[in-house]
Amino acid sequence: MPKQIFAKLIKKEKLLDNLYKFSVEAKEIVNIAKPGNFIEIRINENLDPFLRRPISIYNLDKENGILEFIFQVKGKGTKLLAKKEEGELIDIIGPLGSGIFKLEKIKNIAIIGGGIGIFPLYELAKEAQADGLNVNTYIGFRNKDLVVLEKEFQMVSSHLIVTTDDGSYAKNGFAIEYLKSDLESKQIDAIYACGPLPMLKAVKQLAENKNIPCQLSLEEKMGCGLGVCLGCAVKTAGSPKEEPQYIHVCKAGPVFDSKLIEI
Repeated sequence: MPKQIFAKLIKKEKLLDNLYKFSVEAKEIVNIAKPGNFIEIRINENLDPFLRRPISIYNLDKENGILEFIFQVKGKGTKLLAKKEEGELIDIIGPLGSGIFKLEKIKNIAIIGGGIGIFPLYELAKEAQADGLNVNTYIGFRNKDLVVLEKEFQMVSSHLIVTTDDGSYAKNGFAIEYLKSDLESKQIDAIYACGPLPMLKAVKQLAENKNIPCQLSLEEKMGCGLGVCLGCAVKTAGSPKEEPQYIHVCKAGPVFDSKLIEI
């Protein structure tokens, strides 16, 4: 059951010009959160902005009850959030989402993310490594100036590939190209992905072509985070016996079996 708390901001880090990592005291949420869950944040006490902002969970420090999340400043709400200072309280509801990453009956996994989509994958990689899984991670960025968390992912991965679209840092090209190549020589039992929609479509197709189970974390605009506003609908793939339906990312997801949804 999600909880509403006022979490103390204990550490604020600026990772890039418009990218921040917040660490907050949130034991009540940390104790029950799982990889793939997200939180909703009220920016301030007045009604502007009116809606909470959905943000994925980056890291769960269960020993100390610390929750970490990373967000990009895109609009008014996140711009105001970035002005919060250490010591301030942040109104958070979480953990949200019933669709979480599942690590069951597998040994070798591939984790692939692009841009800001890599953030919810870190806790997954960390938990998978702790469970003794072989973690192959592929993270891609547009250019070297946008590369973040390389060291962090290196520590929780058995094998890490970093790519840039323009070749300005690490491997040249898209992360999925290196995943495709490794699938020819590596045993992969499941694929987990989060990132831009074109990347997710390509990962979904690759997984289905190779007959490998795949879980996708979708990034949709969410108003309430509870399935009430109906603003984050996604179409199911349907079947010969069933018509496609619409389900909501915030409630049924944000993580889905790739065969369940149409993207």
